[in-house]
Amino acid sequence: MAVDCRKCEHYYVSWDKNFPHGCRSMGFKSRQLPAVAVRKATPDMDCQSFRERGKKSGGRRNRS
Repeated sequence: MAVDCRKCEHYYVSWDKNFPHGCRSMGFKSRQLPAVAVRKATPDMDCQSFRERGKKSGGRRNRS
């Protein structure tokens, strides 16, 4: 299964223009998505820290 970091609760976008993608669980920033870096380091395994981000409540309200 391919992991989509953007749907993971540990993923964040950093302000570092050289390393814009980060993983809070593994504690690193990368030029590419963290799952790609993990896949390169461990070719036989996908990211083991993936946790799907929950839906946020709220958002835009229908104001009638």
